[in-house]
Amino acid sequence: MSLLRNLRTWHQLPTLWRGEQAAQLAEFAISLPLLVFFVVGIFDFSSAFTLKQKLTNIARDAARNAAGDPANDLQSSAPLSVVDAFQVIDNYFKANNLNDCGITVSGTPSALSWTFTANGNGCTPPGLTITINRGYFLPSTGASLPAVGCNSASSGGANGLTIIATCVSIQYAYPWRFGRVANLLGTSEILPSQISATAVAMNEN
Repeated sequence: MSLLRNLRTWHQLPTLWRGEQAAQLAEFAISLPLLVFFVVGIFDFSSAFTLKQKLTNIARDAARNAAGDPANDLQSSAPLSVVDAFQVIDNYFKANNLNDCGITVSGTPSALSWTFTANGNGCTPPGLTITINRGYFLPSTGASLPAVGCNSASSGGANGLTIIATCVSIQYAYPWRFGRVANLLGTSEILPSQISATAVAMNEN
């Protein structure tokens, strides 16, 4: 009896595979990778956008804090205003459970610009980079957005007028998952290794 049942089942297989169940299975197998691709993309890009907003807000706060501090100690290796801006950024990272990569207030200033980098504490390479430029030249007219490195515009803007400001730049590594999923589907996506944000505040002192 069991042999007879088995023979009937084998004879019915072609009919089953030609049925709707086989078509649904094939459609699911084709659509699943695309579904994963879009879901991962939505979550990944929304997380990157949220991180970008957080970095922009903290860069603004740090620039405002530094711009409001005195500028009479800028010739020292660690001016109060620079340390103040650095602490604002580091405290924000710690309060929001973001890895600060073990960054510390240590670095060699270039003119009136200080750059701090770190890639510790299991941070995704290339880690965290903070740039604080206390002598950022901002032309009175025709000013463009600051570069990621807070490089000053040439001093002496329109009519020879410039405004001295503080520029703060934060570059933070972001581990993209979207690129890995795209690679599985046979496409290559080149995504930035860091999410960056810059902000400028006019010096008050």
